[in-house]
Amino acid sequence: MKKGRIYVCHTFYHVYISFLKEFARPAEEKGNATMVLSLMSNDFGDIKDRIPQSGYFKECFEFDEKRDTEFPELAKYRKDRGNIIANMIPRIVFTSKFAKLQEKYVPVEFREYDEIYVYCDSDPIGIYLNKHHIKYHAVEDGLNYLASFINAKHDNKGHFGIKKFLSMNLNLIFIQDGYSKYCIDMEVNDLSVVKDDFYKYVEVPRAKLVEKLTEEQKETLVRVFVKEIDKIREGIANLGGKDNNIIILTEPLCTLDVREQLFRDLYEEYSKEGMVFFKVHPRDELDYDKYFPEVFKFDKKVPMEILNLFPGLHFKKVVSVFTQLGSVNFADEKVYLGKKFMDKYEDPSVHAAIEE
Repeated sequence: MKKGRIYVCHTFYHVYISFLKEFARPAEEKGNATMVLSLMSNDFGDIKDRIPQSGYFKECFEFDEKRDTEFPELAKYRKDRGNIIANMIPRIVFTSKFAKLQEKYVPVEFREYDEIYVYCDSDPIGIYLNKHHIKYHAVEDGLNYLASFINAKHDNKGHFGIKKFLSMNLNLIFIQDGYSKYCIDMEVNDLSVVKDDFYKYVEVPRAKLVEKLTEEQKETLVRVFVKEIDKIREGIANLGGKDNNIIILTEPLCTLDVREQLFRDLYEEYSKEGMVFFKVHPRDELDYDKYFPEVFKFDKKVPMEILNLFPGLHFKKVVSVFTQLGSVNFADEKVYLGKKFMDKYEDPSVHAAIEE
């Protein structure tokens, strides 16, 4: 007998979307899902314990997923040899060996589950599932993740058709976001912003999932993601001057010293308009308590979308560099700065591939 659904999450946002998807399931399926938290990119803290307590997931596992750089023996297969034929044979060997090396770190037997959902299958789990002939559904890494550019094509420039055939038909190499043999489909929020007509894309609008949330489900999300919920609510109650509050979303951009200057500039600019708050990105390692001790900060372990669920929390303006703001309901004005802004802090060629 199969074990129901399983979600492989790499970020707190992935956990949030997994809950939305489970909330939308029929009542008789409630509590019949499993979550796997990859430790490769995030420290999830003790949220692992609160996920099963929610009643929507029966168990939660941690996955010590390993990057290829953890295995020195793979380095020789990643060297550029100058042409597609010379590069392809080592890539085929790399794909097979990397999947084999990942085996001992995988915490569950994926074949035992009815449905598998993987966020960001460009991470090693994608290679693992394909080389073990396990079918799964890919889910976009972030909101409108493919709006900027098609990562699968960007990462496989030159002879994409050949590489696509080797991945989708022969399973000799791996290409992410649906362009692999055992990926059933690729779930995205909004097909209209995806500049690719790939047949595997399936639209599942996040807004519709959010609209259906009950008060009980909203409270469940808050309690899962916010450990010190009373402290946060007290902080929100003391925000003051709501008409002029501005929240800046930090992001793991550029080097730490440049990042500190970037958000210093934003802080000083928007402080002229009102009181500034930071929502620290889960993967942002800059010490904001050190550099901005005077700024109220929302915990990095709380997804931005959870701020929509706090009664009484509202801002005049939300500011981001590259974070998509389509799911933000807690601000009157949304400011998306984009690559022209980032060109002031990094070589413009770094952002050349990003379309706006």
